[in-house]
Amino acid sequence: MPPPLRFAANISWLFQDVPDLPGRISAAARAGFQAVEVAWPYAADPGGMKAALQEHNTELVLMNTPAGDMAAGELGLGAVPGRQEDFRAGLQQAVTWALEMDCTRIHIMAGRVPAGIERASIEKEMEETFIENLRYSAEILQEAGIVGLIEPINCRISEPLYFLNTPQQGASILQKVGSPNLKMQMDLFHWQIMDGNLTENIKTYFPLIGHVQVAQVPHRNEPDSPGELNFMYLYDLLQELGYQGYIGCEYKPRGDTAAGLGWMKTYRRKYGGQDTAV
Repeated sequence: MPPPLRFAANISWLFQDVPDLPGRISAAARAGFQAVEVAWPYAADPGGMKAALQEHNTELVLMNTPAGDMAAGELGLGAVPGRQEDFRAGLQQAVTWALEMDCTRIHIMAGRVPAGIERASIEKEMEETFIENLRYSAEILQEAGIVGLIEPINCRISEPLYFLNTPQQGASILQKVGSPNLKMQMDLFHWQIMDGNLTENIKTYFPLIGHVQVAQVPHRNEPDSPGELNFMYLYDLLQELGYQGYIGCEYKPRGDTAAGLGWMKTYRRKYGGQDTAV
């Protein structure tokens, strides 16, 4: 039998009752996670985060490139024309943080279609910009020993203006970039909303998948909450395919985070594994 899957707490989403990221690392460790992921850690104290990771022998497995000017509606700069210099500065900031935290995966955020511009009129330019920035990123990340990830994010519910929406689009862009150091981040919440057909899509794109995230559809709650996805089936499929990375838990807890981890206990009862959530 393949080894059991491993789970990472997304501390930008989980343990919201704890105000700071080092505290959330501690809370995740107490709940049984041996790994965490985070969206944007840049406002936190890196020393405090590193100390918390070391204290609890916890691994940081994923972080995002900076979002840009969120007040102006930006959500990443990778595909935004004219922002290449800002993107490169943000990438360097992410690499500096990742090296300090021993994090080996960075999600390179594509960004939104600029406000007031029709997607069809700028899509080609955005793809060209994204490819340019990804090729640049691949070299920087390769030297640092870090894997770069791109993530399709659904434009039907969550992010109507986000440039990268489907696994098909992501795979096409990765093929054009042509770097083995870049992979696709598969958030099953987004993939189900945009395309469904998860069994075949997972099998088809599995060689490109460098990280997985989970949340139930449509409300983005715990994997065992009411919704469209049978996660035990999907976990079985990932194990059968030989997935060896972490499963990022990027969902909105319906209540107390630790109290909602029954889904992970159910998984461990079936497969075992290192996580020991209370």
